[in-house]
Amino acid sequence: MNSVSLIGRFTKDPELRYTPTGTAVCNFTLAVRNPFNPDGEADFPQCVAWGNGAELIADKHVKGNMIGVDGRIQTRSYENNDGQMVYVTEVNVNAIHLIQTKDYVENANNNGNNRGNANNRNNGNGNKGNKNNSKGNGRGKGQF
Repeated sequence: MNSVSLIGRFTKDPELRYTPTGTAVCNFTLAVRNPFNPDGEADFPQCVAWGNGAELIADKHVKGNMIGVDGRIQTRSYENNDGQMVYVTEVNVNAIHLIQTKDYVENANNNGNNRGNANNRNNGNGNKGNKNNSKGNGRGKGQF
């Protein structure tokens, strides 16, 4: 099985181009944390996305944004202008998971960081800190 899932940050803005037949192609590199490296250094896999996914990535992401991708490892080779063979290993992306987009960053910068408000909201059950929440069915005293 050839399957890979990554979460990382763009090392630079994604590059969008189109094939002669009009298919969108987006190339990008992610900085992905390597949990096995004690120095905290990252890996930098090259990725390629096609079609609507390629356009979405290019439209919604900039350097530093976080994204999740699923795909497969592919290798290819070509001859460069000097006549030398160049071998490339990259992730061919077949699914994307939008974690952080440039719109999210722009809104956060324009509106201040309001994330704390959502995290500190009472969940509406009125029993915040009520020790009766652990009794019985877990619904707390007086709740149905």
